[in-house]
Order: sequence, then structure tokens, then C-alpha cells
Amino acid sequence: MTTTVDVSAREAIDKLAMPAPTIGLVLGGGGARAAYQVGVLKAIVQLYPRNHGIPFTVICGTSAGAINGTAMASYASCFHLGVRKLEWVWRNMQTAHIYGASYRAVGHHLLKMMLRGLQNDNVIPDAGSLLDNEPLRHLLEKVIDFQRIDRNIQLGFLRAVSVETSCYNDASNYCFFQAQHQVANWQRHKRFGIRQRLYTEHLLASAAIPTLFPSIKIRKSYHGDGSIHQQAPLSSPIHLGADKLFVINLESVHKEQAVSLPHHPRLAGVAGHLLDSIFSDTLNTDLERLHRVNQTLSQIPTASRQSLSLKPVETLVIKPSEDMSLIAAKYYLQMPKAVRTLLKVLGVNQDSDSSILSYLLFEKEYTRQLVQLGYQDAMCQLDEIKHFFQIPS
Repeated sequence: MTTTVDVSAREAIDKLAMPAPTIGLVLGGGGARAAYQVGVLKAIVQLYPRNHGIPFTVICGTSAGAINGTAMASYASCFHLGVRKLEWVWRNMQTAHIYGASYRAVGHHLLKMMLRGLQNDNVIPDAGSLLDNEPLRHLLEKVIDFQRIDRNIQLGFLRAVSVETSCYNDASNYCFFQAQHQVANWQRHKRFGIRQRLYTEHLLASAAIPTLFPSIKIRKSYHGDGSIHQQAPLSSPIHLGADKLFVINLESVHKEQAVSLPHHPRLAGVAGHLLDSIFSDTLNTDLERLHRVNQTLSQIPTASRQSLSLKPVETLVIKPSEDMSLIAAKYYLQMPKAVRTLLKVLGVNQDSDSSILSYLLFEKEYTRQLVQLGYQDAMCQLDEIKHFFQIPS
């Protein structure tokens, strides 16, 4: 007697037999723009019950994205609680929480930088910067419990969490990670993955935008913003074991539109372009590279792929539908007067064609708008998100 099995039923059985994919969350840098990431997570968390753990077992963050990612990793056992706490921080944000923003703080810091420039070359100076980010250190120590990360890894809620930095000593990209025991260190050209217990210094280093914030010493090397030397942003989550990548890209839509300039770009405009390139271009290039690899692998029989040490990696990218620079311009007057004065010296005002403001405007009126934008954009892609996380409609 022969038994026939419906094809759709067989496929369902095969799916049940397959292990659940390891989903990686990739959070890029972007200063104050990172509030957008919280809005996206706020939309996703609605798809899960209140006591559900985080659906991302690998979390990789760079710059401000590293801060969001590490905060989520500390609450990996309860997705709802992590998003709620992170949203509260961003919805009540003030520039003074991130860097010295009063006339006294800005003036005192700049005077110290000038005096250090007059010191003898034999004197080892502190790191130079336009802004003092000591308030950020206090904020991180207050809101992130690093001990919870290790506990969540041990309990299986999390496979790995990483923070990307750029090393000024050897001009290389470093991925510092905490992970389950089977995850090994790796090394590629100018890229290193190193197991190390994460703490405040890693986050300060990853978010240290060049010239704006000081470099941070980790062990015997000096590190800055992780986006500077980041050649392959998607490499780290794949090394850490992710099979699928959920990417929140903070690229603003204005970059996709060519504009005619009546004159040479001003210094502020050039600086804005540099920040846009640092935070977005390598990620977009790496996404294109991954797409080509996936297309190539689709033409190769599954049995032959193992010898190539390559695997197809599914991605879902969420990015802003509105120009964040234009949103930031609306809230220009919310920025502390001392910072506005400093930016005017650099040629940045409410009407200037520069995206710098969108990175430095850590005021709740602006960050709340970005949280809402992230939420709306994610809700518009809810069907794609459900499919990616394999959640039934």
C-alpha cells in the first residue's frame, strides 16, 4: 500500500524540521539620527507577546547604533521592556545629555584645547575635540547594565553582541564582541574580530565622531568612530553566525537626489557630505556586494556551495522615507545657543545645505519626530517584516 503526501504538507514538515534561522540586527551610525532605529523597533515589538525575548540573536552596532544595540542586548530576555526603556531615553533626550552644550561648557572645553596646543611636545596631551562628551559617559553608565549582557548570553537569549570601532594606531576596523563560546575571533585585511567584555569605553570609542568627540584608549590603542574604517559592515554579523540580516539604514533620502550648486560647496556642506559618506556609503556598498553574492550562489547547486565557504544571506533593509536634514532644520532653534554659535563659526545655520545639524541635534522635539518616522516607515513594510521573521499574518 502506498501513501501519498501533499507537496504543500511535505514542505511544511520540512520547515518544521529545519532549525530556526539566526537573525542579526545591524544598526549603523548617525548620531542623533539613531532615534529613528528605536521607532522601527517599536513597530516590530508589537508583533510579539509581552514576555517574548528579542527576535535578534546577533546584534551588531556602530557609533550611535552601537549604543542602541548594546542597550537592547542588555534586555534581550524581554523585547518589550528593552524597546520601552530605549524609547524613553530618546523621547526625553537633551543635547546636554550627550556633550557640554552651555556657553560655559563649550568655552571652557575649547580653551582647554587651545592651551593643550601650546604644551611642550614631550607632554602627553589628552585627546583633542571640539566638544566634550563626558555627559554621554554618565548617561551610558546610568542606562546600560553591561552585566545583564553576559547573563543573557549564558541563558541563550543572545548569541552575540558586537561594537565596531576604528583604531587610529593601525588604521583598522575592530569588532569587539561578547558571544557564546563557539564564536571564534577572526581576522581579515584591516578587519579584526576580538572577543572582549564590553563596557562604556567601547561605546564611547564607537561613537567618537572625528574632531567632534575625543578618541578613546582601549588597552594600548586609540579608537574612534567605528564607521571610519568600516569596509564591510555586514561582515561582523555573518562572522558571529547570523543567517539573516535586519538592517536599519540611517541614510537620508536627500543623498539620492542630485542638486545644482550655484557656487562651490561651503565648508559646512563638505563636512556634512563627509559624515554622510562615513555613515552610509560603505553600508550601501556592502549591501550591493551581498546581493551579488546571493545571486551568484543561486546559480550554483547547493551541494557545491559548501566548498566555497559561502552561504546566501537574506536581508531586509528599513531606511528613512523623509529627509532628516530638513526635519532637523525645523528644530534648529531648539539647539542650545552655545552650540548654535559654534556651528555658525563653521558656517552652519538653519538654512545651510549641510546635514551636520541632523547628527548633532539631540533635542527631544527632533528625536521624537525621528522615532515616529521610524515607526511609520516600519508599519508601511509590516507585511515584509512579518515574512522576514516568519510571523503568520
